[in-house]
Amino acid sequence: MFTLLVIIIILALVFDYINGFHDAANSIATIVATKVLTPFQAVLWAAFFNFLAYFISKYWIGEFKIGNTIAKTVSEDFITLEVILAGLIAAITWNLLTWKLGIPSSSSHTLIGGFMGAALAHAFTIPGADINTVINYAKVIPIVLFIFAAPLIGMVVAYFITILILNICRKANPSKADKWFKRLQLVSSALFSLGHGANDAQKVMGIIGAAVIFYEMKIGNAAYLSLESADRFSYFVDHYAWVPITSFLMIGLGTMSGGWKIVKTMGSKITKVTSLEGVAAETAGAVTLYTAEHLGIPVSTTHTITGSIIGVGITKRISAVRWGVTISLLWAWILTIPVSAIIAAIMYYVVSLFT
Repeated sequence: MFTLLVIIIILALVFDYINGFHDAANSIATIVATKVLTPFQAVLWAAFFNFLAYFISKYWIGEFKIGNTIAKTVSEDFITLEVILAGLIAAITWNLLTWKLGIPSSSSHTLIGGFMGAALAHAFTIPGADINTVINYAKVIPIVLFIFAAPLIGMVVAYFITILILNICRKANPSKADKWFKRLQLVSSALFSLGHGANDAQKVMGIIGAAVIFYEMKIGNAAYLSLESADRFSYFVDHYAWVPITSFLMIGLGTMSGGWKIVKTMGSKITKVTSLEGVAAETAGAVTLYTAEHLGIPVSTTHTITGSIIGVGITKRISAVRWGVTISLLWAWILTIPVSAIIAAIMYYVVSLFT
């Protein structure tokens, strides 16, 4: 069983790395599109702030709410190491497939869908199990709602920030203003990268936490058995301090690897973005991510920045947004959880044959 736990931790960190390069475009698409930084400079910039987010979550916010949410999306009664392994394999498969196709799907929802799908498959193998109790709906429903809420919030906030900036700068010299906004893009990109790191690294922490808690309880660790379910994740974070810092480090390393097909989609295919609009989109995205983190709701950084870029595009005219591309992205978002769940369910039965 210990060997399986180690495999899960390694795979979770691999997923974290893949998440980084899959989502690199979220933080850097606009600064690359506006030529503020070269792609290589941009990924270094984003990766640094991805990792810096660890210290903000740990020492400023003081807790890892999103990791706790992920760990509890499935009832503890239906969590096994096989369930977690199958969910991770499904999430990695879907992430690599969408990366290969250049589709900016959600790593968050991939992971959640995989976890739930494998847990449901496991429940069906238990005689008399109540399938309705497998998923913790109090945790999952807000996550599903934010599939739509996060891009909508990003869009609305970006729209009003852009309008506000345009009104403030309407008499400014265009050349001077552009230089200032290119500098400000470094700030807005850093803010978004902090939100990206804090949001996405914690999801892997949640999965590793669920695996470690199951293992410790299975071997009869009195410390975990004596705790209420609500307190076990905090205990895990305190006693496996290397997990949070490694999770943030891996997502930073993944971001340094980049994801250039997705950069192209985010940076130019949805709508053409100027430096001013890049500042507005990234700032709106950061506001949305920080709000979600405060609420402890895992959201997709991909959905968030896409909505923000659309909000910027709408300020020019509705037709400035390439709605054909946007609708394709929407379908990818909607399908991510169910497709990941189906892949994970199949993988659970495959994994069960070898464990």
